[in-house]
Amino acid sequence: MKPDDILEAIARIGRERLGWTGALSPEMRLIDDLKLDSVHLLTLAVEIENRFRIALDEADEAALETVGDLAAAVRRKLALA
Repeated sequence: MKPDDILEAIARIGRERLGWTGALSPEMRLIDDLKLDSVHLLTLAVEIENRFRIALDEADEAALETVGDLAAAVRRKLALA
């Protein structure tokens, strides 16, 4: 799966489950730019896990600050599968 495919899937999840609008870029911060609170972050993590059939652990989640970080974590998990 290409990085752009992962980013588009994250954007689709955000639009469908979290009400995101507008463009999404890897540099966008999950909390500061997208205004995600703990419930929204959990929703995003669960939807990502379901979509990609991966499991994000606490270390993964703690390191996520940007959309790009999330996409990189998904790529790493997919490479291990």
